[in-house]
Amino acid sequence: MQSPGCRLAGPLLACLCATPLAAAEPAIPAAELTIVSAPIETFNGVAIGGAVGKLIWRGGLTLTSVSDQFGGLSGAGFVSDEQHMVFVTDRGNFISAQLIYDEANRPFSLIGAELEAVQNSKGAPLPRQFSRDAEALAVILRDGKPAAIRLGFENLTRVADFELIEHRPKGAAKEVPIPEWLSDTRTNESLEAVCIAPAASPIAGSTLLLTEGVINDDGQHVAFLLGVTDRGGLSYQSSPIVNPTDCAFLPNGDLLVLERGVALFSFTMTLRRVPAAEVRPGNLMRGEILLEATGGDIDNMEAVAVHTGPTGETLVTLMSDNNFNDWERNLLLEFSLAE
Repeated sequence: MQSPGCRLAGPLLACLCATPLAAAEPAIPAAELTIVSAPIETFNGVAIGGAVGKLIWRGGLTLTSVSDQFGGLSGAGFVSDEQHMVFVTDRGNFISAQLIYDEANRPFSLIGAELEAVQNSKGAPLPRQFSRDAEALAVILRDGKPAAIRLGFENLTRVADFELIEHRPKGAAKEVPIPEWLSDTRTNESLEAVCIAPAASPIAGSTLLLTEGVINDDGQHVAFLLGVTDRGGLSYQSSPIVNPTDCAFLPNGDLLVLERGVALFSFTMTLRRVPAAEVRPGNLMRGEILLEATGGDIDNMEAVAVHTGPTGETLVTLMSDNNFNDWERNLLLEFSLAE
């Protein structure tokens, strides 16, 4: 059943749009993956180093591969100081790689990529597409170091953790309890974003669950905080014609929410910043707009990640999901805060 007073929003245009885990079965081998990276020099007509909205454009990449298993990048996170990354695809695979920068500190290439199936709680690959639709990825820290990955799934709506071993998620899933109304919402517009509050946040260590199409009576996206002293429901107000697709916390506890929609047969996106004090049970999160874009500079924007770049500045990385279609792209777009 749904949360009281909630309903499902209409779908987007279909054509566009911590404890160690025990494995019960033999390990599933990872497959090497070659990713070709083509540089992106401008964004909204702005050269690298220029201001776009309230951000600074730092460069990007268009990512391709001859493998038909590459694509559908719906969640991303950084898992080391050396810019190792983990992605999850909506076909139920992890992709692990390292982001390399050039001498001007612009994104240059993804190297050392491996693809490995996401496992269920018995250590076997997820059995069918309904259970594979991972939409969100968050990095779990222990003693300040990346130690595990937390995934959010839609359709068969659930949250699960996976241990990190040498910067790669491994082993069987460990299910994380979520509210019954959310696990019973088995659609492709249920759980869309999962992020974990940092140490500086008033809700440090809590996991925020944000839905795409579960809407309350006031027209707001339903959200929930998994915490001890700060557990409970809250809501999020998106911009017109877009829905939230991912979230990430800044080091100071402010929340970034990536929104995506379709306007005049092209994708549109908004990135909002919600003050840390607004992320609390019972509250409506609104935030200020940091970045808006429509058209060819973006695609089906699905993932946002925050990390410390090679020069020590905080970087915001946006990723798009090509849905394994030839007419959509896998983009990596990187920005820094203007302040």
